[in-house]
This record gives sequence, structure tokens and C-alpha cells, in this order.
Amino acid sequence: MKAIIIEDSRLAREGLKKLLLAHPDIKVEGEARDAEEGEALIDELKPELVFLDINMPGKDGFELLDKLKDSPRVIFTTAYSEYAIRSFDFNTVDYLLKPISPERLEKAILKLQSETVSQDSHDDVQRLEENSQIFVKDGDQSWLIELSKIRRFECVGNYTRLFFDDQRPFIYKSLIKIEQRLPESQFFRANRQQIVNLKFVHAVEDSASGNYLLKLTDGSDVQVSRNHSARLKSLFSL
Repeated sequence: MKAIIIEDSRLAREGLKKLLLAHPDIKVEGEARDAEEGEALIDELKPELVFLDINMPGKDGFELLDKLKDSPRVIFTTAYSEYAIRSFDFNTVDYLLKPISPERLEKAILKLQSETVSQDSHDDVQRLEENSQIFVKDGDQSWLIELSKIRRFECVGNYTRLFFDDQRPFIYKSLIKIEQRLPESQFFRANRQQIVNLKFVHAVEDSASGNYLLKLTDGSDVQVSRNHSARLKSLFSL
């Protein structure tokens, strides 16, 4: 697997490369000292995996990922634990605190390999139809709900929240796995956290940030990220 390291500390980069020698399937093809160099390196090498520091001179690691059109898998490497929750808004494999131990790195690599196998096994997964019914269970409550009645899906950590009728149950499944099953003509990935049922969009507006804003029939607004604006334009011929 092609990988790069984005880290402002030379000693930290060298230390991580030495640890990765124990994992010959991970090939470090390049390294960068800051977000600007990292963005250029990602554009050039198209890595499958990035080892990414968060606190760096200039833009931080999160700002770098926000700029990318297609984010590779990410293993965060940082000395600060307070960013852990936010890190999972991205295509995160794991979150490693410095100093990184060989044992902790090995766990991250095993997790990456497991998720890669799981992803490959879902490549040919059959998508649901708009009128398909799905079973949802949250605690003691259960629903058999028609897919077309779900207004949107929202990522909340390792869970996904469903919005239908006046219900907002959680299910223990990632937004990525849910997206693989949804009919593409009906459901739109608006940003990293939300998938919207286009049936419930009654207006599309330009937001203050320059991106589109979806106005839903339930009164909620959903921001469309820059990465997903092109598909929205094609869907609505904007």
C-alpha cells in the first residue's frame, strides 16, 4: 500500500519510517513537512494512506483534509488527545498518540488491513431500491421503515442517526457502509457527515461560504461541501 508521511518534525518522520520497516506491505513513497507540501505530494503520488500530524506550521492536518477532493485513508499521529473525536469526521483508520509504540502502530495497521478486506468484500454489494424496507433497532425500540421515508442520515462518531417521521434513532453502522447500499439516484452525499434523500429537498440556495445549501421539507438545512457540489450540479442541472 502506497503511503506518505506529513509531519513537521524530522525526528518524528524518521522514527515512524523505522517503525514501518516491520510492515513491508506499507511503502512510504514520500514525506512532507507541512500541509502545503503535503497537499502537493498527495496530488502527485495519489497515496492510499497518509500518516498525518495535526499541529503543524501554517494549516493544520484537518484544514489540509478539508481541501482535498478525494481523501485517502488517514492515520493521525499527534501528541494531543483532544482532537480524537474530530478526527473521525474524516476517512480515519486510527489515531496514534506520540510517542508511537511498535505495538500501537501494529494495531493500527491490522485495523487498516481488516477495513480494506471488508471494503473489497462490499464492492459488489447490491443496492437497495427506493421502496425497500429496512429494519432499525435502537435500544428497546424497533421500526420497519421504507427507505424512501428516511429524510437523511447523519454520522455521529461510530454511529449513524436516521431521520424519519418524528424519529431519530441511532444504528451502529458507518455512513460509508450505508452509502454503499443506497440508491444513488435518490440519496445524495452532501458532506462527510450527511446523506440526504433528494425527495425531501424543496430548495437549493447559495450559502455565505460559496457552497450550496439544501433546504429540507422538515425545516433543516444541510451544507453541501465543495467536494460534492459538482455532483449536485449534475443532479439538478444547476
